[in-house]
Amino acid sequence: MSPRQAVTLNALALYAISAVLLVAFYWQLTYDELPCPLCLLQRVAFVALAVGPILTIRHGPSPHHLGLVVIAAVLGAVISSRQVLLHILPGDPGYGSTLLGLHFYSWAFVAFAGALIAAGVMLVFFPLKAGEGKPPATGLIEHAAVWLVMGLVALNAFSVLLECGFSACPANPVQYQLLGG
Repeated sequence: MSPRQAVTLNALALYAISAVLLVAFYWQLTYDELPCPLCLLQRVAFVALAVGPILTIRHGPSPHHLGLVVIAAVLGAVISSRQVLLHILPGDPGYGSTLLGLHFYSWAFVAFAGALIAAGVMLVFFPLKAGEGKPPATGLIEHAAVWLVMGLVALNAFSVLLECGFSACPANPVQYQLLGG
């Protein structure tokens, strides 16, 4: 795989991560479902998942960047599986509504597992060497992907500030602390 193809794939990964964050944010605002602390940690893990692709776009492909993806995906999978296990008992309605029959934390686990598999495939079948020269030129698609993720991070951070204020987030949030609590 050429460095240019690797950068393009990483831009597509950033768009996928952005789609996940956009859907979660849309659901939060449209259906007034505030994310619980574990949900917020899963969003943080998705943001951490974006660090590897951003570094690849900025500095060129490196196995170190894929290593960061693996670490973030494992962290996210652990957090989302913890929430799945909290709601695994028969009769437990789970937290929040569902999308296509699964709760968002179940979808998050699937996404983190997919990221792990993708990073593993890249490491095994398309080996990269760190520092193989200068990074390939990037275009509008790559820059837009980076800025989209950064904008969503800023919006999510502002939303968390409104939801939790300057203290610990409530276990079952029902209102924005800085707006009405």
